[in-house]
Formats: sequence, structure tokens, C-alpha cells
Amino acid sequence: MEHTYRLVISCPDRVGIVAKVSNFLSTYNGWITEASHHSDTQSGRFFMRHEIKASSIPFGLDQFRAAFEPIAREFDMNWHIADSAQPKKVILMCSKESHCVADLLHRWHSKELNAEIAAVISNHDDLRRMVEWHEIPYHHVPVSKDNKAEAFAHIEELFQQYDVDVVVLARYMQILPAELCRKYSGKVINIHHSFLPSFAGARPYHQAYSRGVKLIGATCHYVTEDLDEGPIIEQDVIRITHRDSIDDMVRLGKDVEKNVLARGLRSHIEDQVITYENKTVVFD
Repeated sequence: MEHTYRLVISCPDRVGIVAKVSNFLSTYNGWITEASHHSDTQSGRFFMRHEIKASSIPFGLDQFRAAFEPIAREFDMNWHIADSAQPKKVILMCSKESHCVADLLHRWHSKELNAEIAAVISNHDDLRRMVEWHEIPYHHVPVSKDNKAEAFAHIEELFQQYDVDVVVLARYMQILPAELCRKYSGKVINIHHSFLPSFAGARPYHQAYSRGVKLIGATCHYVTEDLDEGPIIEQDVIRITHRDSIDDMVRLGKDVEKNVLARGLRSHIEDQVITYENKTVVFD
């Protein structure tokens, strides 16, 4: 992978934004390898993502931030710049189902994900051997109705210990406390089947089977205080027929879940996602 800096910007839309940023980069011989822009006419916002050859810029990110700050103030920008050579630290959280965790560990092990999986946290001990085979720390933190405050306090300590950049709920079957959702806003990713809100609660595939659904889907989104209602990063569907059994539906559902989660995580760690209100712009 070529070493690049990723400049990501969201700001009120107006004339001259692209020209100003491009002129700034040109002044320092910045070589743009990829440029993505989107103007949202409904919100009046402008979104931008540039990849810049790191070797073309004569200084590091701290100096870049200092030099770019006047432009950011002028255009009222929400912005950040990231270094592709510094992989984001990821914590995976899971319960008993293994398909999403196993898929992400495989992609990480085969270097398909440019990230550092720092640890796995689970409220069950079932997946320990699989995770530790990858030489990744496994933290078993049981959660019950009697110890939720203590359990999530410990989980937050682990987030801080590993200086985590993003947390992935890879079929973690516990609801994060509202305070933790707020503190790590935009840094926690979840995956769930897309039957919601029609088939909520237990045994959703059985409910869907009884209604004769024709599509199975999955949604990857950021976690907020409002359960399963955060900004959507990625979605996909698989078509089924009357010939498919409940077991077929569960199998196909797991396939789409793990693929959608992997794509959503990749978009996040490659700084392709910009959130605004409860929506996302995802540059590919």
C-alpha cells in the first residue's frame, strides 16, 4: 500500500472550497492521488476526502495541521488528517457466535485489513482458543443484570488501556450503556440483521420464515444511545425463495452479516466515512 495522508473534510457548502484546498496542497508540492467530493443540497454541507502522497509533503502531520488550520477556520471545517502508515487500533467484542469474529481475524491475519487488532472482549469464554491462536489478548468480562455497571466500567478501562481507535461489536449480544456510547461516539461499529424493525427480539429468522420473506439483509452502523438507529455505514441483501429452510436463512444471513461488517470496518479504518447528523457519506 502506498504511504499516503488522508485529508477528510466536512463544512458548509460554498464557492471556493476545492480551489482553496488544492492551492494549499500545490503550494507545498502535495501530490493528490485520489480526490472525492460530495455536495449535499438538502443539508447545505460539502464533503471532501483527498489522499496525498506522504513523500510529496515536506513536513509531518503536526506541521500540516498547523499550516492548514487557518483555512479550516475560514471555511468552518470539521476535518482531520490521518497517516495510512499508522494502522488504527481495533477492539473486537463478541458473545458466542463466531462467524463475524472469525472472518475479521482471518482478514486481519491475511493482511486484508490494514489495522491492529489489539484485543477481543467477550461476555463468554467460548471463543478464547480461536482468538488466542492468533496471539491476540482475550478478555472475558461476564455481564449480568447484577454486575452491569462494574462490567462496563472494566470494559471502558480496557478501551483506555489499549488506546482504542474503533470498537467492533461482532455479534456482541449486550447493549452498551448510554454514557459509553456518547464517550465513544463515531468509534463503535455494530452489525445486525436487516429484519428490524419488523422482526425484533428472539428468533428473527423463524419470524421471517413464517412471513415468507424474500430478502435477507444486514446493516453495519455506528452505535448511538438509540438502539440500532445509528448512522448506517454499509448494507447488503441476499435473495431467498420458498425453497429455503430456516437453517438456510440463518446460514445465508451469517454470510451477509460478516461481509457487510468487514466492508463497513474497512471503510472506517481507511477514513472513507464522514458522519453528519444521523447519516453518512461513504467514499469508496
